[in-house]
Amino acid sequence: MNRLMIFTLLLSLLSCKMEDPATPGLLVPKTVDQDPALPQLAINGTLLHVETFGKASDPLLVLIHGGPGGDYRSLLQAKVFASKGYFVIFYDQRGTGLSQRVDRSVFAGADAIQLMIDDLGKLIEHFQVVNTQKVFLMGHSWGAMLATAFVNQHPEKISGVVLAEPGGFTWTQTEAYLSRSNKIKLFSEALNNALYPEQFFAGRNEHEVLDYKASFFGSFENAPGNTIGNAGQYPSWRNGAVAFSALIDNAEQRGFDFTTNLQQYPTKILFLYSELNQAYQLEWAKTVAAPYPNVQMETIKDSGHEMLYFGWDHVYTKSLTYLNELK
Repeated sequence: MNRLMIFTLLLSLLSCKMEDPATPGLLVPKTVDQDPALPQLAINGTLLHVETFGKASDPLLVLIHGGPGGDYRSLLQAKVFASKGYFVIFYDQRGTGLSQRVDRSVFAGADAIQLMIDDLGKLIEHFQVVNTQKVFLMGHSWGAMLATAFVNQHPEKISGVVLAEPGGFTWTQTEAYLSRSNKIKLFSEALNNALYPEQFFAGRNEHEVLDYKASFFGSFENAPGNTIGNAGQYPSWRNGAVAFSALIDNAEQRGFDFTTNLQQYPTKILFLYSELNQAYQLEWAKTVAAPYPNVQMETIKDSGHEMLYFGWDHVYTKSLTYLNELK
């Protein structure tokens, strides 16, 4: 009897189909070019993962995720704004999340950040039904920096902005914040060799391998007692490792300054900072927000940097009040 059971078990194991290790979706989720069922939009020469909620003729509210290299999964609670009269747009930025992967060279040139700004502009153009339709931006971390970069270039196009803990609006500021927040320098060769034996990744797409590795570094950043005050891991689809490392390298080499024209934006902005992020706090919030002429500063209690997930109730209440004032 035992021999029969063992034989049956072995037969069932041998009959199992072995998956090709290079098959998309086995290591990290498929991107829009790999899965046509995902909501997507061709914008500015690339394929983005995009979702919308609400009535298309209502004021636009564009959610801009952090990173660079993150995705909008942790921001999805913001779709509730659709029930309050806003057309809510989520998108994974170029080369990130479930958007199509792009080659590292895309982020190597002097116009790399400009490309991200242009992507946002094209997204707005696609969904704006008429020129008089108001457009609001809501950005978190790097997303708040990108929102500010857009306002700096196109102040006349944006009716209001909610910014949640942008690291800085210049590279000097951002580098200082990253150093305090214990942001791990991704993909140290020694650490990677210790944690990830190369034979485990044999036959797999290099970009997928990097994305998979990046997902583990989030565990370090959000471990108990972390400097930025996060309660733990938050939901995400895929860390765009190439986008992150390439844009950081680009900033280190070329710098950036998103403040050169902010004085031309008289509209009040809502600037949010979290109570528990030890690397941020009120004084840094004031420093970063200073180039804007009109700032409403608010603390998000009982939350760290990922306030749009862990502190959503407070973020939503303050943001809705602000947006409705300008709507």
